[in-house]
Amino acid sequence: MIDLAFLAESLRALAAGLPLTLGLTGGAVALGLVLAGLAAAGRLSGIAVLDGLARLYVFVFRGTPLLVQLFLIYYGLGQFRPDLQALGLWWFFREPYWCALLALTLNTGAYTAEIIRGGVLAVPHGAVLAGRACGMSRGLLLRRIVLPLAARQALPAYGNEVISVVKATSLASTITLLDLTGIAQKLIAQSFRALEVFVCAGAFYLAINLAIIGLVRLAETILAPDLRRPRPV
Repeated sequence: MIDLAFLAESLRALAAGLPLTLGLTGGAVALGLVLAGLAAAGRLSGIAVLDGLARLYVFVFRGTPLLVQLFLIYYGLGQFRPDLQALGLWWFFREPYWCALLALTLNTGAYTAEIIRGGVLAVPHGAVLAGRACGMSRGLLLRRIVLPLAARQALPAYGNEVISVVKATSLASTITLLDLTGIAQKLIAQSFRALEVFVCAGAFYLAINLAIIGLVRLAETILAPDLRRPRPV
């Protein structure tokens, strides 16, 4: 039988890991979006070197598991401690938080780059021609036509990627971080009651993702007003 008192106690304990989970998610999404923009620009630039570097980055980080990337950054680079100290970078790579943030950023950046590239390529060519016919400069055309239409096309897939980042933060517990999953594992080790603890942890993840879904739907409504449901007369 499920102990409601233990459920309430677990919820309070897990709430302590919520700021870390949200911090990793927000940081990785923000930094990953910047990195993805640069990678997508490289893919679309038509410059062979930039295109090749962007392709390599996307291939490596989409083609290997995030857990492997996390271990390589945290444990693997730790073998080069003297070199990192000489470069003044050891302060960064000795902290599991920064290593988890870096791994999540690089991973989501690779996926988001392809989402952005797909959104830009999905912009109707006729819209671009119409902008040029109106005398728009390249910058104005990008700002007024290409980017808004690309964002509209890419937003559903990008919303899914943000949700994936939320779930991926659970891997941070494998390098000693006490996020939601890390605290859940600690509670299970103390109480041997996995069902109640994981139900509570799952409820937190569901609540976060529900908020993200709401924000994505709001953004879709703003970017695509023509798709709003007509109000009843």
